[in-house]
Amino acid sequence: MRDFPSCFGENGVQVADSSSSSSRNSQNLVTCLYQAQLCGRPCVITVTWSKSLMGQALSVGIDDASNQCICKVDIKPWLFSKRKGSKSFGADNGKADIFWDLSAAKFDSAGPEPLEGFYVAVTFDHEMVLLLGDLTKEAYRKTNACPPPSNAVFIAKREHIFGKKVYCTKAQFCDNGQVHDVVIECDTLGLKDPCLDIRIDKKRVLQVKRLPWKFRGNQTILVDGLPVEVFWDVHNWLFGVPTGNAVFMFQTCLSTEKLIPLSCSQLVRDSQLQGQAFSLILHAWRTE
Repeated sequence: MRDFPSCFGENGVQVADSSSSSSRNSQNLVTCLYQAQLCGRPCVITVTWSKSLMGQALSVGIDDASNQCICKVDIKPWLFSKRKGSKSFGADNGKADIFWDLSAAKFDSAGPEPLEGFYVAVTFDHEMVLLLGDLTKEAYRKTNACPPPSNAVFIAKREHIFGKKVYCTKAQFCDNGQVHDVVIECDTLGLKDPCLDIRIDKKRVLQVKRLPWKFRGNQTILVDGLPVEVFWDVHNWLFGVPTGNAVFMFQTCLSTEKLIPLSCSQLVRDSQLQGQAFSLILHAWRTE
């Protein structure tokens, strides 16, 4: 399983570079991680939605607890492929199937994720492991699968967002929790003392002044009564390529101890221990 790149070290030092301006146009994508069970054994399902000039695309992969890939399917841009189908994989002690129907899916004009009119289903030996989308009845009818003994848990999301000085997304900081509007505002062009503001549901939860001196850092906020550690790295906005990206991470924790950003495998272990750990990684790209 490919880990999310860790964008911060223990002291806030950037240790991974995904800010190449040449790759910005190809990175309109959202990657989601779900912790699930295959015959009682933990696994992680990675779902990646992407959008390019060739159309929308989808990738679904299943990895076991040791980070070994069980199966993966890449659905090419829909300009050249069917918007519904299925694929089967042989696995240890059973068979995995991935089904999708995006033929009636409706999308936001800017993002790669569908809003409604679709399903993506993962089954193992005719048991539903993961079901995404609002076409629940259609998915169960197509897969002939039975409901799982426990639902998959949404544990991490990585998203690329775009803007001039305001960057917006939606986030769910705990499984089955409220969906919040997240707004990051930062105008660095021509200002001697730029300021970073982060708002959740129109309420300011974090403000960083003297940003040229505090271009990397972290602070704890409260969302839904849970402590959420916010990390930011806006070095590229201030000192790097003008069209480069800043990186933000929102990481929930059930204790008052501050956490450092985790890799995918660490996220899985942490979610197993804490039950509600979730990380949101945002790559914020400035557009002209």
